[in-house]
Amino acid sequence: MTIDPPFRSYDSITLAKLIRIEVLNMVYRAKASHVGSCFSVADILAVLYGQVMQVCPQNPKWSKRDRFILSKGHAAAAVYATLASIGVIPRTDLRTYGVDGSAYMTHVSHKIAGVEFSSGSLGHGLPFGVGKALAAKKRSYAWRTFVLLSDGEMDEGSNWEALMFAAHHKLDNLVAIVDYNKLQSLTTVENTLGLEPLVDKLTAFGWSVREIDGHDHDSLGRLLSKVPWEINKPSLLLAHTIKGKGVSFMEGRIEWHYRSPNNEQLLIALNELGAHDA
Repeated sequence: MTIDPPFRSYDSITLAKLIRIEVLNMVYRAKASHVGSCFSVADILAVLYGQVMQVCPQNPKWSKRDRFILSKGHAAAAVYATLASIGVIPRTDLRTYGVDGSAYMTHVSHKIAGVEFSSGSLGHGLPFGVGKALAAKKRSYAWRTFVLLSDGEMDEGSNWEALMFAAHHKLDNLVAIVDYNKLQSLTTVENTLGLEPLVDKLTAFGWSVREIDGHDHDSLGRLLSKVPWEINKPSLLLAHTIKGKGVSFMEGRIEWHYRSPNNEQLLIALNELGAHDA
């Protein structure tokens, strides 16, 4: 006889703060990139892991766990920081992020405990998540699949095929979240390949769609705790976010997609994030 581990909740506001501080230090040490992309999803991750998803830090392979897929794999540091903050992986491991030969690569890797799927090439996470959700549905498993995508990633045709497939198979155990920060790589999403009217498109593809401030923990928790919003329909949360959220000189600035902070910027950013209180 096995006993299911109890669901442990975390203060998502504190968790988001820890995620941002860890990410900043990781990117600084590795002289890596994507700090802006990590900051835009920190609140979403904090609410998912702190309030919504069924996970067991002591047993990352617990069979009844909810599955989380990071499709925007370049935000790996945010996922690693989340897993360290809830006790899935040792916090000391984060010091090896981006180091040559480390398992903690700068695009998320399933070699890390608590990571379900390696990603980096955009447009792969949702198709994989659809497969996981379909398998769970066919086997009458209660766990759910959550997939976090970037807005620029919606340029990929594989996502739209997956959207159709999920709706066709009535996968109401699937939740997609789009990090809609409206910046991608070197310019805006609108200048690259306009997505609007995005809600209308997603609704037409058969999904139950909601829009939200992606940094509002109360709203995130309330909506994500009530999925599926419609029976027999997959759920999609369009989360309006700010790239670089939490640090004044990074917020809404495209250069922080690839830039890493120098010594002075690190100290300013840590101060703004309240690292001395963490």
